[in-house]
Amino acid sequence: MTKQELVRGISHQTGIEQPAVLATVEALMSIIKETMANGENVYLRGFGTFNLKKRAAKTARNITKKETIIVPEHFIPAFKACPEFQDMVAEVKELKKD
Repeated sequence: MTKQELVRGISHQTGIEQPAVLATVEALMSIIKETMANGENVYLRGFGTFNLKKRAAKTARNITKKETIIVPEHFIPAFKACPEFQDMVAEVKELKKD
């Protein structure tokens, strides 16, 4: 599903015009990104949690230049679905192939 398909679906279900829905979806994504960039998690009850995962520093190899580099400790965004959401997805019998 793309963002545009999401906007159309929300517009259809709520009766709100698509430009208003698009602005709301954009604002939601912007706030989630800003909040996580400030080091905070985002909790959406009944949906899931957007959280930061810490990745430890490690040594890596650049095989084209045959040199070793140090990848510093860093954080990555992650999503953990709530149990109800996980159960819904677990019930999917077969993935649709496009």
